[in-house]
Amino acid sequence: MATGREAVHELNRMCNRGAPAVRDFIRSALYDPNHGYFSQRSGSVGVLERSIKFNQLQGRKAYMQHLHSIYKQNDISWFTPVELFKPWYAHGIAEAIMRTANLSIPLKIYEIGGGSGTCAKGIMDYIMLNAPTRVYNNMTYMTLGIEPAVSSGEVCSGVRGVKGKNIKVKVSEQKGVVSSQYRISLAYWRSRTLVASGYKRSYCGCAPFKAVYRRSVEISSSLTKKQLETVGQVQSHLSKFRVECRDAADKNGWGIGNVDQQPCWVIMLEVLDNLPHDLIYSENQVLPWMEVWVEKQHDRSELAELYKPLQDPLIISCMEILDLDKDLTTRGGRTTSTARNIWAKIFPKPRRCWLPTGCLKLLEVLHGALPKMSLIASDFSFLPDVKVPGERAPLVSTKKDGSSSDFNSYLNAKGDADIFFPTDFWLLERIDHYCSGWLKLQKDKSSNKGKKRRTIMVISDCIHILDTSSFMEEFGLPSKTRTKDGYNPLLDDFKNTKIYLSVPTHNTK
Repeated sequence: MATGREAVHELNRMCNRGAPAVRDFIRSALYDPNHGYFSQRSGSVGVLERSIKFNQLQGRKAYMQHLHSIYKQNDISWFTPVELFKPWYAHGIAEAIMRTANLSIPLKIYEIGGGSGTCAKGIMDYIMLNAPTRVYNNMTYMTLGIEPAVSSGEVCSGVRGVKGKNIKVKVSEQKGVVSSQYRISLAYWRSRTLVASGYKRSYCGCAPFKAVYRRSVEISSSLTKKQLETVGQVQSHLSKFRVECRDAADKNGWGIGNVDQQPCWVIMLEVLDNLPHDLIYSENQVLPWMEVWVEKQHDRSELAELYKPLQDPLIISCMEILDLDKDLTTRGGRTTSTARNIWAKIFPKPRRCWLPTGCLKLLEVLHGALPKMSLIASDFSFLPDVKVPGERAPLVSTKKDGSSSDFNSYLNAKGDADIFFPTDFWLLERIDHYCSGWLKLQKDKSSNKGKKRRTIMVISDCIHILDTSSFMEEFGLPSKTRTKDGYNPLLDDFKNTKIYLSVPTHNTK
């Protein structure tokens, strides 16, 4: 594990080799095998021995105290919501799949970031008990990562559970082959009702989980075994379950030229928030956007931003999806343009905009390999107390001596801080439709390629939309997570989270 000083030195050395794009700086700060935030915090993942009996708890205070005792007993750092609310969280997802999937063909599910296998087991349990027997017998479930194996050694590939046989996992002996990170700690509350060490955050009824629930930086030997052990609690699941230790955003991992035309489901629970993002900048309201890169200042250890004309394909594509590529000086006619220019000179206001280029890259690869995929994604729609400037800016937070502090710049994250983004679900929908071939940009108006997609649920305040509590009320069993006094942490503590569900359709009108 690298020290803070070594991490700073390594990031400076990376910048000395050439100014990296912001997304590359963030990827290194979070995932570098030697100094990345997750690489230095790859402790054991929490797995509850038994489900929490919510109906035996009096209320919120009793729930918080119960969590405190669970963390203390297990001596681990993180639990995922699918773990805390097992099996009900996974059952809600399974019910949504069953209601919208074509069950006349074999059901195929990919989970990006398989964690400890709790979500996989919960979904397979539910399908086994509630779907026709043939659906369960013919289904397949695969977990895979979202970051590349960070070692040059041999990585585990195609690990499958086989009924009645011992499971052996083949992985590299070098450090950092693939692992999952969970950052949902009791420590994420800043609560007056419970004193506990570590991060503590609350925000007026928002989800008491500031950080990412599931993050697959690497699926290590122990975690791969844990997935197989969890799923293998039901022997019949093992022949249908598979672990692949590769980067889901690497198109080569899906096979060059290979396209699976069969319908399938892709599940991404709290995956988007730590994907690398890019940053664009403009000095005022009318000057064109510039790409932001990171450079080391001459004769100084500090890092600084470097602004370049737009040239990166991912950044340009993201801006086109957002319609940010249009020249502001030409909008609204000559009079409006002149007034805007004058206003910008008198009251210049710098603009900063964060772009989810990591999400764009991942969905481009997934839609290319799985053109008939349906997608379920859950994440945070906004974050409290963000100090970093810019639209869709991340929360950059670190912990020292049991207390948390937030940075006002992502450049302060040098292996010791989390960089955690809110998800713009309107933009996620546009990226999803763009990558599927439906959303055509202005220059593509003549093209008729691609299938339309139907967004079943995008959690927001518009029509056809549900938030996490509404999703679980519709598809789950909320009575199972309700305490005696009516408090329901699954419904009451997720006000800033949303669930996105979309499926392909052949409607080309």
